[in-house]
Amino acid sequence: MTVAAPRPDAVARPEPAGADNRLVVGGTAMTWRSLPTPSLPGPAAVLARSAVHALTAARQHAVYGTELLLSTVSRVDPAMRAELLEAGFTVSVLDDNGVHPSAPARPRDAEPGRLWLLTSGSTGRPKRVGHTLDTLTTVRADQPDRTWLCPYAPGTYAWWQVVTLSLTQPGQHLVVVEPDELDDWPTIAAAHRVDAASGTPTFWRRTLYRDAEALARVPLRQVTLGGEPVDQAILDQLREVFPLARISWIYASSEVGASIVVHDGRAGFPVAWLDRETPGRPTVSVDGDELVVTSPYHGAGLGGPVRTGDRVQVSDDRVLITGRLDSDEINVGGSKVSAGVVRGVLAGHPAVAWARVTGRRAPVLGRMVVAEVVLAASTVDTDEAALVRWCADRLPEHAVPRRIRVLPDIPVKETLKSDV
Repeated sequence: MTVAAPRPDAVARPEPAGADNRLVVGGTAMTWRSLPTPSLPGPAAVLARSAVHALTAARQHAVYGTELLLSTVSRVDPAMRAELLEAGFTVSVLDDNGVHPSAPARPRDAEPGRLWLLTSGSTGRPKRVGHTLDTLTTVRADQPDRTWLCPYAPGTYAWWQVVTLSLTQPGQHLVVVEPDELDDWPTIAAAHRVDAASGTPTFWRRTLYRDAEALARVPLRQVTLGGEPVDQAILDQLREVFPLARISWIYASSEVGASIVVHDGRAGFPVAWLDRETPGRPTVSVDGDELVVTSPYHGAGLGGPVRTGDRVQVSDDRVLITGRLDSDEINVGGSKVSAGVVRGVLAGHPAVAWARVTGRRAPVLGRMVVAEVVLAASTVDTDEAALVRWCADRLPEHAVPRRIRVLPDIPVKETLKSDV
């Protein structure tokens, strides 16, 4: 990679504590310290061509504190580029040939130390949320040495969580996989002795569906899920493959940071955690059907209780996060149906590798429940009728899917999520 030297007036900070941690990208080993520090005119919106370019921008921010918004070229469309330029960012593509900047018409002063995240856009167009390396660094206690897999799209909240861990903690190494390596990541991970991996439930389901035997050869001691609703079926499947690993699921978002961490192997979190106030830790509450979080790791301007837009359901001693408020609830003839609950029932069928549940317009009822599923590769003699009967034995009549379509593969977006 050819890059310009940092500006003469740029003041370097001390190297981050993880500067000598190993990074493996595209089969090439390097360290944070060995990455270049390109000259980025701030405020900088950097569109990285590849994983190594994204890591380069992250190190530049850690060393020089340049105001930074980091994403990939594919996640920022022309309309978003125009918005960033209008907001005073210099939009720069970072590739093997260096930095290619487009200056804004109305430049503004940079805010040193500011990091911006683009949300996933699950509620519409992505929006910007302000952070710092400090608010993104939520793992502060000393950790055992680990080699982490990083499969996330650069610049997302989940990507920063893995990256800040490696930047700030010695002994936290990274093996980064590019989008075109996702189908083969277990082979890459096993070759580099990856023993910790974080991914969305869709990421884990897709890997189990495609090659569970290859996944089992990865020597994982830590398995982490987040970014989507986590149901009991995927937790049980991962426990079967990794009986000795710690399996954790995390509730986190760009707005409130990492707020809930569960290690007990059960979907949801204990009801006893609601409204529990502990200095320095997030407080989680429920208002109606909505999860509300007050967090010390919140984005800029989001102090106090933040309505997350995520729908919850209290079942016995657990609080289950079932999906987004604007998409989880389906009104069937006046009766409310949680798409997440139906999805969990379908996912519990031994023949189902993945499921998506939505509402469709219907005469008389107004809406009806429909589903799409991907069946496990070893499935035999399972059809729509069998899945409908499975649901009918476990759900009220109005919640049973009226149509179930079988898809050939698990759909996944660049964010490693499926549209659920």
